[in-house]
Amino acid sequence: MMDSTATADENMDYEEESEQKTFKKKKDKGKKAAKVKKSQEQAMKKEETEPSSVDAAPSTAFPPTFSVSEIKNKQRRHLMFMKLKQEKRKLRLEIRKKRKKEREALGDKAPPKEVPKTIENQRIYDETTVNPEDEEVAFDEGTDEFSAYFNRLTNPKVLITTSDRPKTRTIQFCDQLATVIPDAHVYYRRGLALKRIVPQCVSRGFTYLMVINEDRKVPNGMVLCHLPDGPTAHFKISNVRLRKEMKRRGKEPTEHSPEVILNNFTTRLGHSIGRLFAALFPHDPQFVGRQVATFHNQRDFIFFRFHRYIFKNEKKVGIQELGPRFTLKLRSLQKGTFDSKFGEYEWVHKRHEMDTSRRKFHL
Repeated sequence: MMDSTATADENMDYEEESEQKTFKKKKDKGKKAAKVKKSQEQAMKKEETEPSSVDAAPSTAFPPTFSVSEIKNKQRRHLMFMKLKQEKRKLRLEIRKKRKKEREALGDKAPPKEVPKTIENQRIYDETTVNPEDEEVAFDEGTDEFSAYFNRLTNPKVLITTSDRPKTRTIQFCDQLATVIPDAHVYYRRGLALKRIVPQCVSRGFTYLMVINEDRKVPNGMVLCHLPDGPTAHFKISNVRLRKEMKRRGKEPTEHSPEVILNNFTTRLGHSIGRLFAALFPHDPQFVGRQVATFHNQRDFIFFRFHRYIFKNEKKVGIQELGPRFTLKLRSLQKGTFDSKFGEYEWVHKRHEMDTSRRKFHL
């Protein structure tokens, strides 16, 4: 009897607790509903008091309250991102058209065009920037290692070789370089040390030794040694594209000597690197071939392109890329021929010390 009365009391207590909980929940719901009603009434009052000009403003004037990166679905996120991009592009076009109309309407009184800020035109001034008319620079050029070439006393002859056991891509790259540089000869390394190759090149009348290094079956470095007295430059190679990998490429290059274009080599170091590249090619280009080799320096990256230009009519000229193309980054410049142990370095790229500012360039 005692057990039955105890269980009955427990059941009664449980029912009372559940009733209290349900009552609390109902009370909370009632409070929330009252709060929502209050906020709605306040919003209605604000809309009544605000002027009609605010209502007339387009909804697109306000930025979206969410971020595209918050969308978890990848396809939807991509679609939204593309839409935002299109909207921004449309806005830019409208602003450009509006400015153009204003400029045409004002005529001569139109304000000058704004020059966009780029890293190039915001460049930190370098004290070693070369003035071509400077007498000191002219004297240095007359007595440096390349003076014999520029005084037409020597003709360039280039030996191209690779690191030990080169892979197919590196061999193809060397063969294509030999078609770009006139009087260039490709030889396999066969395990010889560079110190032994240099005197052999000098005795056979070569003026340049070019070594293409590779890593993971891809060309990644170039050692360019001017003979017989140096200097020796070490470059990092990236973004190598062979002829077969290029779209809309022209026919194979002919044996004509190309014209050489050197862009933006403004400092003393850049000037010597520009002269190093210029001495690779013969003095007199053969304009019949219509071929151009370009070394374009931008932010200390040297972009190489090889083109053929085509005369469409008397006024229009088109260009056709022949390939290969690659990008160079100077790592070091050494006096004399290649000597890794006892060589004297003119310039070494120290990343943590030199690359402190994005607007500081060395070439």
